[in-house]
Amino acid sequence: MSLRKPLSGIRVLDFTRLFAGPFCTMLLGDLGADVVKIEAPEGDPIRFQGPPFHHGHSMSYLAVNRNKRSIVLDFKTAEHKAIAGRLAQAADVIVENFRPGVMDRLGVGYEAVAAANPRVVYASMSGMGADGPDRDLGAFDLTIQAEGGYMSITGERGGAPIKLGTSAFDLICGQYAMGAIVTALLDRERTGRGQRLETSLFESEITFLVDAAMEYFLTGVSREKWGSEHAAQAPYQAFQGADGWVVIGAGMQRLFESLLKVLGRLDLLQDPRFANLAGRVQHRAELQAILKPELIKHSTASLIRELRAEGVPCAPVNNMEQVFKHRQALHRGMVQQVDHPGYGSIPVIGPAVKYSGFDIADDWQAPPVLGEHTGEVLNDWLGLDEQAGAQSATPRGTT
Repeated sequence: MSLRKPLSGIRVLDFTRLFAGPFCTMLLGDLGADVVKIEAPEGDPIRFQGPPFHHGHSMSYLAVNRNKRSIVLDFKTAEHKAIAGRLAQAADVIVENFRPGVMDRLGVGYEAVAAANPRVVYASMSGMGADGPDRDLGAFDLTIQAEGGYMSITGERGGAPIKLGTSAFDLICGQYAMGAIVTALLDRERTGRGQRLETSLFESEITFLVDAAMEYFLTGVSREKWGSEHAAQAPYQAFQGADGWVVIGAGMQRLFESLLKVLGRLDLLQDPRFANLAGRVQHRAELQAILKPELIKHSTASLIRELRAEGVPCAPVNNMEQVFKHRQALHRGMVQQVDHPGYGSIPVIGPAVKYSGFDIADDWQAPPVLGEHTGEVLNDWLGLDEQAGAQSATPRGTT
């Protein structure tokens, strides 16, 4: 890891698996923390989620586990439980996403660790929250999107509920936890003491209901599904062009007039149904019936070029290839490469935040093979050699 990153020298003991927790600890590793991923002999279940696979590694595992070292501990043995306890005493940060109570049973719960290591920042992530009537319910991103209301507002009007295209609330929970950890580390500089942090997929999702929640709070009405449309603007949605899809946000009067100019349909301004925004919202179905056959005459490239020339907000609906060949994405470093001695070079998503004081993507490391760093970490953190500590599991995912 680079020596010139804000979290350089911070030791993170990572008891997380699957998606939310590993995303959190990956972000800490991106900033220079020494993240040690604790895995059972069988490994993080997400390693084997697939197909597709890359040299035995799942896409999900590769996506959220860069900049970490992997060690294997078998908590069924007293020796390895004792080593976990010693590692916890040496850690600045512990992150876990087991169900409430599991870490206590493993002997590395917050109270036990903080008694010996009061400076520890201990972050717990769960499905529904650390306490309350539903604390013991497990959760996947799919179930959370349903439980927390997002699926009720996602999908086409009158259609079936739709989940988002990635495990978005796993990642949002991970981002909340990462921000809280850095905040607690700053607070530790002032107070000299660590603390426990708790978040969950459920709570994270609820905060992202934002204006849909406010609409309910103030009116008592639950928002409907609107697809790509806007409840209070029209036209504001995805339209099909001759060779693809484009989104157009032309609800405001000036923008609507510019759209009609591009389409050669300024005559629609004389129609009282469409003369102002309120009328267009009220008569959106009739307006769509007129605009759709006009828009499908145009290629997406020509339509976007002409609309942007008139200042109308619009964009193509890009697929993954188009996103990661996008000139702006490439210019902003949103595609990076990391190298592993066992399975070679792989591309990874670049950082969302850039810093003037350091290059956050400098010296990024590829996701580790299972147990790859067991001996190395035990030596670095505890002064043990591999034979005196935990045995390394047979690495998986190599060819």
